Amino acid sequence: MAQGTVRYWAAAKAAAGVAEEPYEAETLAEALDAARERHPGELVRVLRRCSFLIDGDPVGTRGHETVRLAEGGTVEVLPPFAGG
Repeated sequence: MAQGTVRYWAAAKAAAGVAEEPYEAETLAEALDAARERHPGELVRVLRRCSFLIDGDPVGTRGHETVRLAEGGTVEVLPPFAGG
């Protein structure tokens, strides 16, 4: 299991109630499942609309179960932003 940090931004931060927290997971799907368990309710809804960066690289349309997480890595949770 890799350990790292999940960082929440904007609406995801508000829904989680924290700016960041540790993960222990092999894939993005596992990390997000754990986040949903820790923060049921609004975060579950917000995550459906989010995009994700893994160590600065966009996940895009890749299946979350195929995105491997690195030891000491960072998952950025980015809800849609308004404005420009």
